[in-house]
Amino acid sequence: MLIGERVTLRPLRRDDMETLLRFSNDVELELLGGGDPPKPHTLEAWQSWYDENMVKDADKKSDMSFAIEADGKMIGHCGLWRFNSTNRTCCLGIGIGDRAYWSRSYGREGVGLLLDCAFRLHNQRKVCLDTSDDNVRAQRCYKACGFVEEGRLRQQLWRGGQYVDEIHMGILEEEWRKGLST
Repeated sequence: MLIGERVTLRPLRRDDMETLLRFSNDVELELLGGGDPPKPHTLEAWQSWYDENMVKDADKKSDMSFAIEADGKMIGHCGLWRFNSTNRTCCLGIGIGDRAYWSRSYGREGVGLLLDCAFRLHNQRKVCLDTSDDNVRAQRCYKACGFVEEGRLRQQLWRGGQYVDEIHMGILEEEWRKGLST
Protein backbone atom coordinates (compact mmCIF):
# COMPACT_ATOMS: atom_id res chain seq x y z
CA MET A 1 0.00 0.00 0.00
CA LEU A 2 1.07 3.54 -0.75
CA ILE A 3 -0.24 6.02 1.77
CA GLY A 4 -0.47 9.77 1.29
CA GLU A 5 -2.09 12.52 3.31
CA ARG A 6 -5.61 12.01 1.92
CA VAL A 7 -5.21 9.17 -0.55
CA THR A 8 -4.24 5.52 -0.18
CA LEU A 9 -3.27 3.38 -3.15
CA ARG A 10 -4.09 -0.18 -2.25
CA PRO A 11 -4.27 -3.41 -4.20
CA LEU A 12 -7.42 -3.92 -6.20
CA ARG A 13 -9.82 -6.47 -4.70
CA ARG A 14 -12.38 -8.57 -6.49
CA ASP A 15 -15.19 -6.66 -4.76
CA ASP A 16 -13.83 -3.43 -6.32
CA MET A 17 -15.03 -4.68 -9.71
CA GLU A 18 -18.54 -3.37 -9.01
CA THR A 19 -17.12 0.15 -8.57
CA LEU A 20 -14.96 -0.22 -11.69
CA LEU A 21 -18.06 -1.35 -13.57
CA ARG A 22 -19.86 1.84 -12.55
CA PHE A 23 -16.88 3.97 -13.62
CA SER A 24 -16.41 2.12 -16.92
CA ASN A 25 -20.06 2.49 -17.87
CA ASP A 26 -19.91 6.28 -17.42
CA VAL A 27 -19.46 7.51 -21.00
CA GLU A 28 -17.92 10.87 -20.02
CA LEU A 29 -15.30 9.15 -17.84
CA GLU A 30 -14.49 6.67 -20.58
CA LEU A 31 -14.03 9.45 -23.12
CA LEU A 32 -11.65 11.27 -20.77
CA GLY A 33 -9.70 8.10 -20.08
CA GLY A 34 -8.58 7.49 -23.63
CA GLY A 35 -8.32 4.25 -25.51
CA ASP A 36 -11.09 2.71 -27.53
CA PRO A 37 -14.55 4.25 -27.86
CA PRO A 38 -16.76 3.46 -24.85
CA LYS A 39 -18.77 0.28 -24.85
CA PRO A 40 -20.94 -1.32 -22.17
CA HIS A 41 -19.21 -3.59 -19.69
CA THR A 42 -20.59 -6.29 -17.42
CA LEU A 43 -19.65 -7.24 -13.89
CA GLU A 44 -18.71 -10.69 -15.17
CA ALA A 45 -16.25 -9.15 -17.63
CA TRP A 46 -14.60 -7.08 -14.89
CA GLN A 47 -14.42 -10.10 -12.59
CA SER A 48 -12.86 -12.13 -15.39
CA TRP A 49 -10.30 -9.33 -15.98
CA TYR A 50 -9.51 -9.34 -12.27
CA ASP A 51 -9.08 -13.13 -12.17
CA GLU A 52 -6.83 -13.08 -15.23
CA ASN A 53 -4.72 -10.03 -14.39
CA MET A 54 -4.71 -9.71 -10.63
CA VAL A 55 -4.79 -13.34 -9.51
CA LYS A 56 -3.44 -15.67 -12.19
CA ASP A 57 0.36 -15.35 -12.45
CA ALA A 58 0.20 -12.03 -10.58
CA ASP A 59 3.68 -12.54 -9.11
CA LYS A 60 5.14 -12.93 -12.62
CA LYS A 61 3.74 -9.63 -13.90
CA SER A 62 5.47 -6.32 -13.37
CA ASP A 63 2.32 -4.27 -14.01
CA MET A 64 0.82 -2.73 -10.89
CA SER A 65 -2.83 -1.74 -10.50
CA PHE A 66 -4.20 0.10 -7.49
CA ALA A 67 -7.52 1.22 -6.12
CA ILE A 68 -7.48 4.87 -5.07
CA GLU A 69 -9.12 5.20 -1.69
CA ALA A 70 -10.12 8.38 0.13
CA ASP A 71 -12.47 8.90 3.05
CA GLY A 72 -12.82 5.13 3.36
CA LYS A 73 -14.12 4.49 -0.15
CA MET A 74 -12.76 3.72 -3.59
CA ILE A 75 -12.75 6.89 -5.71
CA GLY A 76 -10.72 5.70 -8.70
CA HIS A 77 -7.96 3.46 -9.93
CA CYS A 78 -4.42 3.86 -11.22
CA GLY A 79 -1.32 1.95 -12.09
CA LEU A 80 2.13 1.56 -13.55
CA TRP A 81 2.82 -0.75 -16.47
CA ARG A 82 5.08 -1.44 -19.46
CA PHE A 83 8.17 -1.63 -17.30
CA ASN A 84 11.27 -1.73 -19.49
CA SER A 85 14.27 -2.96 -17.52
CA THR A 86 16.83 -1.90 -20.15
CA ASN A 87 15.60 1.68 -20.46
CA ARG A 88 14.30 1.85 -16.87
CA THR A 89 11.00 3.34 -18.01
CA CYS A 90 7.35 2.68 -17.33
CA CYS A 91 3.93 4.14 -18.09
CA LEU A 92 1.47 5.70 -15.66
CA GLY A 93 -2.30 5.95 -15.75
CA ILE A 94 -4.87 7.28 -13.32
CA GLY A 95 -8.60 7.90 -13.26
CA ILE A 96 -10.72 9.48 -10.56
CA GLY A 97 -14.14 7.97 -11.18
CA ASP A 98 -16.03 9.58 -8.32
CA ARG A 99 -16.96 13.07 -9.55
CA ALA A 100 -17.17 14.41 -5.97
CA TYR A 101 -13.35 14.12 -5.91
CA TRP A 102 -12.64 15.88 -9.21
CA SER A 103 -10.55 19.08 -9.20
CA ARG A 104 -9.67 18.68 -5.52
CA SER A 105 -6.05 17.45 -5.90
CA TYR A 106 -6.80 13.79 -5.17
CA GLY A 107 -5.51 12.83 -8.61
CA ARG A 108 -2.38 14.91 -8.08
CA GLU A 109 -1.69 13.15 -4.79
CA GLY A 110 -2.26 9.78 -6.44
CA VAL A 111 0.17 10.64 -9.26
CA GLY A 112 2.71 11.74 -6.66
CA LEU A 113 2.44 8.39 -4.88
CA LEU A 114 2.83 6.53 -8.19
CA LEU A 115 5.92 8.58 -9.08
CA ASP A 116 7.45 7.88 -5.66
CA CYS A 117 6.77 4.18 -6.23
CA ALA A 118 8.29 4.24 -9.74
CA PHE A 119 11.41 6.25 -8.94
CA ARG A 120 12.22 5.44 -5.32
CA LEU A 121 10.96 1.86 -5.01
CA HIS A 122 11.38 0.52 -8.57
CA ASN A 123 14.46 2.47 -9.69
CA GLN A 124 12.87 3.84 -12.85
CA ARG A 125 14.61 6.59 -14.81
CA LYS A 126 11.56 7.95 -16.61
CA VAL A 127 7.77 7.70 -16.36
CA CYS A 128 5.57 8.37 -19.40
CA LEU A 129 1.86 8.76 -20.08
CA ASP A 130 -0.54 9.65 -22.86
CA THR A 131 -3.57 11.89 -22.58
CA SER A 132 -5.93 13.57 -24.98
CA ASP A 133 -5.79 17.24 -25.89
CA ASP A 134 -9.33 17.77 -24.64
CA ASN A 135 -8.59 16.40 -21.14
CA VAL A 136 -7.45 19.72 -19.71
CA ARG A 137 -7.99 18.65 -16.09
CA ALA A 138 -5.58 15.74 -16.50
CA GLN A 139 -2.99 17.91 -18.26
CA ARG A 140 -3.06 20.41 -15.37
CA CYS A 141 -2.58 17.58 -12.89
CA TYR A 142 0.33 16.04 -14.78
CA LYS A 143 2.08 19.38 -15.29
CA ALA A 144 1.68 20.19 -11.59
CA CYS A 145 3.43 16.87 -10.87
CA GLY A 146 6.36 17.77 -13.13
CA PHE A 147 5.43 16.07 -16.41
CA VAL A 148 6.32 17.88 -19.63
CA GLU A 149 4.86 17.46 -23.08
CA GLU A 150 7.25 15.42 -25.21
CA GLY A 151 5.17 14.94 -28.32
CA ARG A 152 1.81 15.28 -29.95
CA LEU A 153 0.05 13.05 -32.43
CA ARG A 154 -2.29 15.29 -34.36
CA GLN A 155 -5.94 14.22 -34.66
CA GLN A 156 -5.00 10.78 -33.33
CA LEU A 157 -8.02 10.01 -31.14
CA TRP A 158 -11.73 9.90 -31.93
CA ARG A 159 -13.58 11.61 -29.05
CA GLY A 160 -17.26 12.38 -28.94
CA GLY A 161 -17.69 13.04 -32.66
CA GLN A 162 -14.33 14.62 -33.49
CA TYR A 163 -10.65 13.83 -33.72
CA VAL A 164 -8.37 15.28 -31.04
CA ASP A 165 -4.63 15.26 -30.52
CA GLU A 166 -2.95 12.68 -28.31
CA ILE A 167 -0.31 14.20 -26.05
CA HIS A 168 2.70 12.19 -24.86
CA MET A 169 4.15 13.41 -21.56
CA GLY A 170 7.09 12.31 -19.46
CA ILE A 171 9.05 13.05 -16.33
CA LEU A 172 12.66 12.11 -15.64
CA GLU A 173 13.83 10.97 -12.23
CA GLU A 174 16.05 14.03 -11.78
CA GLU A 175 13.11 16.32 -12.58
CA TRP A 176 11.00 14.51 -10.00
CA ARG A 177 13.76 14.74 -7.37
CA LYS A 178 14.21 18.45 -8.11
CA GLY A 179 10.47 18.97 -7.61
CA LEU A 180 10.68 17.30 -4.19
CA SER A 181 13.21 19.86 -3.00
CA THR A 182 11.22 22.93 -4.05
